[in-house]
Amino acid sequence: MVEITLETVKLHNKPSDLWVVIENKVYDLTKFRGEHPGGEETLDEVAGRDATKDFIDVGHSQEAREIMKKYYVGDLAAKDCKGKLPLREIGICLASVVIGAVAVLLVKKVLAKN
Repeated sequence: MVEITLETVKLHNKPSDLWVVIENKVYDLTKFRGEHPGGEETLDEVAGRDATKDFIDVGHSQEAREIMKKYYVGDLAAKDCKGKLPLREIGICLASVVIGAVAVLLVKKVLAKN
């Protein structure tokens, strides 16, 4: 895994050299810029910065997330993550809590019948 600092990402802020951070992962979208369904300008506006909020607000599909994989260049350096968990990890944590609570309720129900 390659760690890339936010300072490095900020250097790639031009249409001819366009990197973004989405959910603490760094993507080089330079070659994708002309193919982006939302238009080139949309990517130009987020070049060289964390575009997670913009990406989520648009509501990108699973297909978009699959396309992104080929543009992945590394993870945002831990020092620049500011303790934020990516949405996927938050979802996993919440799901674990729900599963645990359901398991406890089921065990209580079974024990109450005996």
